[in-house]
Amino acid sequence: MFNTKTIRGREQRTAWILIIPALLMLLFVFGYPIIRAFWLSLFTQNLGTRLQPVFSGFDNYARMAGDGRFWQSFWVTIIFTVSSVILELLLGLAIALILNQKFFGRGLVRTSAIIPWALPTALIGLAWAWIFNDQFGIVNDILLRLGIINTGINWLGDPTLAMFAVIFADVWKTTPFISILLLAGLQSISPDLYEAHSIDGATPWQNFRKITLPLLLPQILIAMLFRFAQAFGVFDLIQVMTGGGPGGATEVVSLYIYSTVMRYLDFGYGSALVVVTFLLLVLAVAIASFLLNKTRARTGTT
Repeated sequence: MFNTKTIRGREQRTAWILIIPALLMLLFVFGYPIIRAFWLSLFTQNLGTRLQPVFSGFDNYARMAGDGRFWQSFWVTIIFTVSSVILELLLGLAIALILNQKFFGRGLVRTSAIIPWALPTALIGLAWAWIFNDQFGIVNDILLRLGIINTGINWLGDPTLAMFAVIFADVWKTTPFISILLLAGLQSISPDLYEAHSIDGATPWQNFRKITLPLLLPQILIAMLFRFAQAFGVFDLIQVMTGGGPGGATEVVSLYIYSTVMRYLDFGYGSALVVVTFLLLVLAVAIASFLLNKTRARTGTT
């Protein structure tokens, strides 16, 4: 007879042999840039030092604490991320529930629904910038034809409306991604559960509340985790649509970091911004992963 411990030890060694190349690749691709950024953040290197690195310890991080523009961009990022992710989850769930039903042409509709997400983000940003254009945009044209407004609205020139416009564009592009993830979760729920529940006289709302939502919760949290990380680091969509304006109303952290490094050539402070943003994102992802694991343990899913 084979020794169980020996077999388990061989399986573990084989698993490590297969995993180590991927871990080394991850360390090289993700670990080295972060370590390098942290090292650069300990130096002051900008036009004031003629781009020569001068060791300054944690002065860049102390500077960040009093940087009003950074905190403004941070809160803009939070508003954008939370608003877009919530709307995408609600709309994505609704679309997934519709696409999960049986109707003529369902396959074609499912394929078409993913097109916005598959298109390049920069192209989407350019398209929506023209759609919300105050002189030639189709949004103003429709509102004028309906008599809702008398003159064109400067959507991208007003701080509140500009934030609305970029959130709307992001929701339009990435909601299909959420709907596909949730649709896959809906497909894994056995129809027998609904049939058994319906025999007991359950209504469609009760089926959704008692069966669909609890079993779909892990997929919802996974979708939220993916979208939160993507939305927190958004760059190209806002850069193309507003460039962070007007007056910094849509300037997210990634745009501020870009301006700090590429426009003002402040490499040391820009590196500190990268490190802090990365740590905040890791913290948020860790919290979401913890909630996901607790949900999986409670629902008995894997």
